[in-house]
Amino acid sequence: MTQRQGQGAPAPRKPDGKQSGRAATKATAEAATETAGRAATKAAADARAGLDPLLRPRSIAIIGASPRPNSIGRVVLHNIIDADFNGVVYPVHPKAPFVHSMKAYPSITDVPDDIDLAFVIVPHTRAIDVVEECGEKGVRAVCVISAGFREIGGEGIKREEALLALVQKYGMRMVGPNCLGLVNMTPDVRLNATFAPATPITGGLAFLSQSGALGVSILQNMERLNIGFSYFVSIGNSADVRGHDLLQYWEEDPHTDVVALYVESFGDPRILGPLLRRITRRKPVVVVKSGRTAAGARAASSHTGALAAADVTVDAFLRQTGAIRANTIEEMLGLLTGFCRSPLPKGKRVAILTNSGGPAIMATDALVTGGMEIARFSDETNAKLKAMLPIEASHANPIDLTAWGVADTYREILPTLFADPNVDIILALFVPPLMVDPADAARAIAESRKGQEKPIYGVIMAEESSYRMLPREIPNCPPIYPFPEMAVQACMTMYNYAQWQKRPFGEFPRFDVRTDEARAIIAPYLKKGGGYLPTAECMKVLDCYGFPTAPLLETEGAEPALQAANEFGYPVAFKVGGRKYVHKSDMGGVVLGIKNDLELQGAHAQITRLIEKMGDDPSEERGLVQKMVKPGREVILGMSVDPKMGPTIMFGMGGKYVEVLRDVTIRIPPISDTDAKEMIRSIRSFPLLEGVRGEDGVAMDLLVECVLRLSQMVLELEEIAELDLNPFIMNPARKDCAVVDARIRVTPRAE
Repeated sequence: MTQRQGQGAPAPRKPDGKQSGRAATKATAEAATETAGRAATKAAADARAGLDPLLRPRSIAIIGASPRPNSIGRVVLHNIIDADFNGVVYPVHPKAPFVHSMKAYPSITDVPDDIDLAFVIVPHTRAIDVVEECGEKGVRAVCVISAGFREIGGEGIKREEALLALVQKYGMRMVGPNCLGLVNMTPDVRLNATFAPATPITGGLAFLSQSGALGVSILQNMERLNIGFSYFVSIGNSADVRGHDLLQYWEEDPHTDVVALYVESFGDPRILGPLLRRITRRKPVVVVKSGRTAAGARAASSHTGALAAADVTVDAFLRQTGAIRANTIEEMLGLLTGFCRSPLPKGKRVAILTNSGGPAIMATDALVTGGMEIARFSDETNAKLKAMLPIEASHANPIDLTAWGVADTYREILPTLFADPNVDIILALFVPPLMVDPADAARAIAESRKGQEKPIYGVIMAEESSYRMLPREIPNCPPIYPFPEMAVQACMTMYNYAQWQKRPFGEFPRFDVRTDEARAIIAPYLKKGGGYLPTAECMKVLDCYGFPTAPLLETEGAEPALQAANEFGYPVAFKVGGRKYVHKSDMGGVVLGIKNDLELQGAHAQITRLIEKMGDDPSEERGLVQKMVKPGREVILGMSVDPKMGPTIMFGMGGKYVEVLRDVTIRIPPISDTDAKEMIRSIRSFPLLEGVRGEDGVAMDLLVECVLRLSQMVLELEEIAELDLNPFIMNPARKDCAVVDARIRVTPRAE
């Protein structure tokens, strides 16, 4: 047996696939976590050493610094000076002796000192020569802001490949090309090397953007919201430095508390997945992923392929790694405001204080729908509220002060809500009447946070200018939003994230399987170019990986079918079994509940007529006789390959209506036992599997095990392109559970 892989890393193939037995290896979660932790620490140290010249430079050159106002080179240089960079800056310009009152050098090779980082801001026609000069000079890293590379296709692709070859030749690291630049606002660096019209401040947010234009907007909005950065990196075409490199760097970075990503595509989920799992145990990661619709048609004849649309797989991947997906930039800004300005909730009981009923009702509905609770105040709190509030105010939760509620009222009541042990979160809503200054109410809410550990989310339904400056004026200012929905979403998301941090990490078991035997079954079909395996061969592959299957036998002619049925014992099923008949039941190719020889002869005749109707030779198509399984709940296990995310696993309620009911869930392998359990529990029909109205539940341990076996199988047998185990009949006893039909499509692996 082989040991479980720590942290969900892809398992190496076993050299010998002829192992026997079906028991999973058991090792302690602590040992796996410790091993992975050591590996993560080393990886983070390596990442830091490799990216320090980029993100923590002590000397930089601006190649393309220009005396021309409003040019990119001039703006980048000005922003570096304006941020008070803690290092040496060398402008490089072929003709100008001075740029921005600083001595300029004709070439990077003319700079007298060593350079950590060079910014390349020249036409793409010169960029390759400039990067070569940087390599010859011994520059340790480059940020190529210049455009005109892979993003334009054609010759641009070749230019980018040549650029990357140079970077690798000289052992440099590169951000870009085609990017906005980068920022490090930690106190000992203070580098703002972008051409964005924004002034970033110091904070705990590390932001990665694949879009330069969107990066400009992010920097401007963060300035407006007064949220500070540790780092901001626009990776552009990400020819060298990619998202997982930066995530590794930020994983252990002491200046980074929150990570945010705007991405248009993910890298290898087998690399990114374990990394995100580790980071999200300590730091929230908020992601906006563009491209929510699949580009182009995807031919998928399996149920899994039809149900696992591209965006569904992204949702599944982020959910199981603990990353938080925001659907829009506005949503992301709201969440980042919460994470950057508020502690995580320790519970889900919410107290609502308002001076208007409408917003409070909207907030209450959203909170309850999202699984939060409206707090029940303690007797002491109720007594204090009764003494403080006028008779026309509502003393219950939500506390509605009506128009009587002014800033001083909030100052008086909020300490009582903070002190209540039955309250975990406070939501303070304020709609300013004409006679009240909204800035005063915002200040009252912000000041209430002083010395408190519980989170409070403010809502001031007025011009943002009334509270925009509070974070600069008031230490530990809480998040304040313009609308209740934004505050409620931040509140719920932060609570759910806090629960994720408490969630068991889970184990990644490895099962003893017969991998080589399974490959030998697949091999003849790969030589023919791939396609669907016959049903009998599918069942043999499943048996190699330890799935329970209903006894089945291929037969030629009526007499062998009768003999097989009598060996199994009635009742039996009779099916068409060739590679062509993928959706058997839809075509009338399945006869169930056959009780005797006469019925079997009739079923054989029916299947023979179907084969002839399809234009096939009955002598070349074999029938399948299968032992009937005790009736139970039908589930489906499936797999398909997403063009970007790789293999995806599906679980749901099965049968022929699976695509109508669409009660399924998706995950990306490798998955842990915790993932598998959550995957099963997340479908709407889960109560049917648990047992309702006095019925016994199904063998849940077997179901979890089979999900994990499928995760292992699809990673080891990379030739599998699509797979459905449907129906997989589940009963209370393991011995009564079996896969009764399956289809597997294989394709030759790309060399």
